Amino acid sequence: MTNPEISKNVVAANIQTNYHDSGEGPVVILIHGSGPGVTAYANWRLNMPAISEHFRVIAPDMVGFGFTERPADFEYRMENWVDHIIGLMDALDIEKAHVVGNSFGGALAIAAAVKYPERVDRMILMGSAGTKFELTDGLNAVWGYEPSIANMRKLLDVFAYDRSLVTDELAELRYNASIQPGFQESFARMFPAPRQRWVDALASSDEALRALANDTLIVHGREDFVVPLSAGLRLAELIERAELHVFGRCGHWTQIEHKDRFNQLVVDFLKGA
Repeated sequence: MTNPEISKNVVAANIQTNYHDSGEGPVVILIHGSGPGVTAYANWRLNMPAISEHFRVIAPDMVGFGFTERPADFEYRMENWVDHIIGLMDALDIEKAHVVGNSFGGALAIAAAVKYPERVDRMILMGSAGTKFELTDGLNAVWGYEPSIANMRKLLDVFAYDRSLVTDELAELRYNASIQPGFQESFARMFPAPRQRWVDALASSDEALRALANDTLIVHGREDFVVPLSAGLRLAELIERAELHVFGRCGHWTQIEHKDRFNQLVVDFLKGA
């Protein structure tokens, strides 16, 4: 049986990179979050089909995650992740793209737009890091994950407002993903305690955020216990060309818990509707 998480492969910034590529038209890059066992497919599986009806959708596994190569000497820091995403655009001959970032992926989208403004068009930041906030118990638990089905179940309860989404099957699926060879080893290296420093390291400065010229849609769940709503409000305050959409009865998984409305928001915003 083929694994839907594994798709195309390209060398980006000297790293063998697993990525999904569907649809045609203006390019939209989807950047996943930093949960244990996460892949682009796991993060965006409910969104790629709908968005790719209107755009060419590229969804990579960022270095350190999923089925992308994990060089033993790679330093997990924002500057290097930015090099990886820009390297992917170069490898695929993509001059400029819209970028949708989830959580860690939102922080990466911002950092890429700050450093390479000519490469990033519209941005959508979902449950996004990228500004300083006090480390939540939820994010501390995510980054401090130790593999077990029970621990994964607890984490999924933190992610979702709607507990009916958190089934034993999903917990087992995500647990099995987290124990793929090399997955937990690289994950444990990324955000060791004390973890407030990693929230701060993912953040762009207030000055850089104020200088962004990108049309930006900020999407946040009101009951997000991983990245607090206050972080989304702060981004909306600092980014001049920002719009904000807050989903009530929603945790950190806007793209899953409110998938149809999220997909429509993405398409409308990127089309300039």
